[in-house]
Amino acid sequence: MAKQSKRVQEAQAGVDRSKVYEVTEALNLIKNLPAAKFDETVDIVVRLGIDPRKSDQLVRGAVSLPKGLGKTVKVIVFAEGEKADAARAAGADEVGSGDLADKIAGGWMDFDVCIASPDMMRHVGKLGKVLGPQGKMPSPKSGTVTPNVAQAVEEFKAGKVEFRTDAGGNVHAGLGKRSFPVEDLEENLNAFLHHLNGMRPPVVKGQFLRKISISTSMGPGAWIQYGA
Repeated sequence: MAKQSKRVQEAQAGVDRSKVYEVTEALNLIKNLPAAKFDETVDIVVRLGIDPRKSDQLVRGAVSLPKGLGKTVKVIVFAEGEKADAARAAGADEVGSGDLADKIAGGWMDFDVCIASPDMMRHVGKLGKVLGPQGKMPSPKSGTVTPNVAQAVEEFKAGKVEFRTDAGGNVHAGLGKRSFPVEDLEENLNAFLHHLNGMRPPVVKGQFLRKISISTSMGPGAWIQYGA
């Protein structure tokens, strides 16, 4: 096993993994741990009280973070005609239809979000095995299959984040950059958790948001408590 760097050792020693922190305290803590040489993303992981083997308990969606993500989001759009023009005007990085599908099928994946007009799903549907594992397959639930592609482009460029449950029943998302003020990170965190908590599947009983951890990209996680 590779030896951990001094920075990693110091960061891990700075977090009490047996403690559940107040949100503000946890954000101040992870921001003040020894830093990497780049502006890390602040990430959140939420363990949901669901059975991920059951399709009616899976959660997928998107939420606009009020303080944005602090990074440039590359957005591509499947659209033609006026919708394609509107998507370009809204700031889409790439717009196309069959040609764009061929490009992706050929191995091009240099984008963060894929948006599609409903009439373009005949092209997008063929890319399920490519986009699905990357978490980039457009879906009505996440607002990435929509007739208003221009609005979707603007929202994702401004800081809208997609999320979906993984095989273990966890949801992962970015909340912004380490350089953000604590107040901005906390506002984004509260917006994300409030939205996620409202997506509880009707069949799920008991506690929905079971465990919540926040961390920087290269740092240890701190457990937090959240009052919905």
